[in-house]
Amino acid sequence: MKPTFFALLLAAVTHSAAAADRPNILWFVVDDMSANFSCYGEKLIQTPHVDRLTAEGTRFSRAFTTAPVCSPCRSALITGMYQTTIGAHHHRSGRGVEKIHLPAGVVPIPVLFQKAGYFTCIGSGLPNANRAGRPANRGGGLGKTDYNFEWDEKMYDSSDWADRKPGQPFFMQVQLAGGKLRGGTDAGARQLLERAAREFGSATDPDKVTLPPYYPRDPVQLRDWAAYLDAVRFTDRHVGQVIARLETEGILEQTLIIFMTDHGISHARGKQFLYDEGTHIPFVVRGPGIAKGKLRDDLIEHIDMAAISLAAAGIPIPKSMQARDVFAKDYRPREAIFAARDRCDETVEHVRSVRTDRFLYIRNFLPLRPHLQPNAYKDGKSIVKRLREMHGASQLDALQEKLLFSPTRPAEELYEWTTDRWQVKNLAADSAHAKTLAAMRGRLDRWTEDTHDQGRQPEPEKMYDSDMAVYLGGRASKPDKENVTAKNIRLMKQWAREGK
Repeated sequence: MKPTFFALLLAAVTHSAAAADRPNILWFVVDDMSANFSCYGEKLIQTPHVDRLTAEGTRFSRAFTTAPVCSPCRSALITGMYQTTIGAHHHRSGRGVEKIHLPAGVVPIPVLFQKAGYFTCIGSGLPNANRAGRPANRGGGLGKTDYNFEWDEKMYDSSDWADRKPGQPFFMQVQLAGGKLRGGTDAGARQLLERAAREFGSATDPDKVTLPPYYPRDPVQLRDWAAYLDAVRFTDRHVGQVIARLETEGILEQTLIIFMTDHGISHARGKQFLYDEGTHIPFVVRGPGIAKGKLRDDLIEHIDMAAISLAAAGIPIPKSMQARDVFAKDYRPREAIFAARDRCDETVEHVRSVRTDRFLYIRNFLPLRPHLQPNAYKDGKSIVKRLREMHGASQLDALQEKLLFSPTRPAEELYEWTTDRWQVKNLAADSAHAKTLAAMRGRLDRWTEDTHDQGRQPEPEKMYDSDMAVYLGGRASKPDKENVTAKNIRLMKQWAREGK
């Protein structure tokens, strides 16, 4: 017997009312930025708006990304799955004629929200500004996605929640440029410092910057880091403007907010690498049911934002999802967390890590290659160019030479990361830590098997060539007059043939 018109109408109204009672979900996802916020201990700048989220919510001190580069990280966060499990682990992969499809049963988070009656949107969070905080019509269009698998753009209804139906809850991703605001050149860093001086009344003083010990106190490095800190200030201001908008619209208290960055600062040992500089991220949650002013030091992964959000909206978390709702009553903190780095652009790589509450273990599957492999993207940055210049002129100290420019790497690295902040003392060869090394090695092996790490086998040459055709035919060919990318591709294939 078919339902009557009135029964259908009642069901629709009931569904709409149930959806309206659910909290809005808003993610801040920021590019290329470590936890350099005053609420995380940064002393050189103040970040009052992220600090406010912390004061009114819960801050996680030990949150880490599972992938320290944009597209694998974003492929993971939008599915709640390790990028290595879903085959999206190579940076900017599946962009050519060879495509990547999600495994059966893995569904992007926005699709789950849409099915539950949510309005899904992705943009800048401000009606008249883009992700860089610059004036733009309608927020500059849809925000950054950068997924490595095939997906339907219809999973996003709009770039902004203003387009939703009255009373309809929304799932919004506010995508911000973050560390990319400083650009990749010394000229770009200078320009951002000048902008900070104009708009904030002062810029961060390069001479006051504290650098990790493996970077020289060189003017180019100092200006870049100062500009990066001002990028943090601009990001914080944008966050404050979005919060103010939520308040003005009377929906702040109905909205669960998660603030995080996709990975750490873009630098020679940061972005793309598995040390703290590349993987440690800020992670703050504020909203209905979230404890205020609480600090948590349990280990969490960035993908957990997927499970947290679904649970808050009353949407069942898929049983196969690897993300965890860290606010669940039956939540048991992880004993270890994991991260992976694979090919970035044309540069072939294979690194895995496991971290416990005391130790960080890193395995380099290609130890015969240098840390700073040739890479058109990174080698185009002024900071890396200057490091290479100083290396060539023998102007770096012993630690800087060892960590950045050794021709090979240890197959295994072990750090007591809670006391060795920058991971400079490798304990893997220390007999006093032999048992710990064996235990960490075993943890990583089990994770690799249990999660079906698809990086265990080299990327098929057919897929590599497919993606490299996009690089050579598009963005790499325009600024790269000498075609460094093509040279690097040839070198990658040569090293593979040599077993390097």
